[in-house]
Amino acid sequence: MNQELLNAIEYIQKEKNIPKEVLIEAIEAALLTAYKKNYKDHKDVRVEINMDTGNYRVVSRKDVVEEVEDETAEIDLLTAREYNPAYEVGDPFDEDITPSDFNRVGAQAAKQAVMQRIRDAEREILYEEFIDKEDELLVGTVDRVDKRFVYVTLGNTDAVLPESERMANETYKTGDRIRVYLSKVEQTTRGPQIYVSRTHPNLLKRLFEEEVPEIYDGTVLIMSVAREAGERSKISVYAENENVDAVGSCVGSRGARVEAIVEELSGEKIDIVLYDNDPKVYVKNALSPSEVVDVLIDDEEKSTTVVVPDNQLSLAIGKRGQNARLAAKLTGWKIDIIAESEYNESEEASVTLDSDIEIDEEFKVEALAEEPSEEN
Repeated sequence: MNQELLNAIEYIQKEKNIPKEVLIEAIEAALLTAYKKNYKDHKDVRVEINMDTGNYRVVSRKDVVEEVEDETAEIDLLTAREYNPAYEVGDPFDEDITPSDFNRVGAQAAKQAVMQRIRDAEREILYEEFIDKEDELLVGTVDRVDKRFVYVTLGNTDAVLPESERMANETYKTGDRIRVYLSKVEQTTRGPQIYVSRTHPNLLKRLFEEEVPEIYDGTVLIMSVAREAGERSKISVYAENENVDAVGSCVGSRGARVEAIVEELSGEKIDIVLYDNDPKVYVKNALSPSEVVDVLIDDEEKSTTVVVPDNQLSLAIGKRGQNARLAAKLTGWKIDIIAESEYNESEEASVTLDSDIEIDEEFKVEALAEEPSEEN
């Protein structure tokens, strides 16, 4: 039994990658549970395992007293000194109380408790492994698909891809290798629950970091990402070095870099926008590919009115308002778009109104001047 215990610990440590200390603690706790369930003669007990021999014993700790009132927790001084003359009142006294039939009584209960603790330890290790990978891009394999989730195998465990995190233009089949963004890790009673996404804006960010060396090394910075997964995205980039073409770095030679990301995202269109500290310029860039005549800023409301050529109005707004909506998400500014002719008409109306007011004022002054005084 003793050698069997040592062999089990050695095997589990190697195969399950669980530290020996964790296993010893689990086994000690399991044996203690088994003892307390079947023997109730002592109060303060513990189990000690000798890892050199594999032997274990149940130890009861009692207080040395002059006169015993509770035999389960106390031992008299004379009896204690039979073991060691150095004992004094108040000292702790440890006694080996391992029952002769303890192996038989506690074996099954200990085994079940040990297995439970091992499962707990495995879950904790798994949780620690993946909590450090939150916000990272991982490669997995589709294991199975049901009505609620796509299950993606990541190493030795499965992550779940909820329906809300799937791209509408994609289908997932068993065996498919896919890149996923690890969005959340939760510790549950059944172990860690790992959630991944194909729609998260940071998935696009991580793909650019992978594909564009200038982003990976920090030469080009990603300032913002706006995404409607499977359809269209906008990403703004910036380089502090004026000699670095931030947008060109992301596009790559003949568009190779961005095309690789578009392919990874099943044809999702990607607009790469140059960031600018000036909101007028930034909003103008964000509405690409449409042309912009002017951008009027309202700092208090953090809103803009964007004037575009008449023939660019539909392009600026985009299908179902998508281009304008993504530009607003990207920049953080509210965007109202108006055609140039409509804007000019409103300006002319404003000027006419202002002129009328001035004329009225002139007539009013003249009329007052011609009015006879009361003295006449």
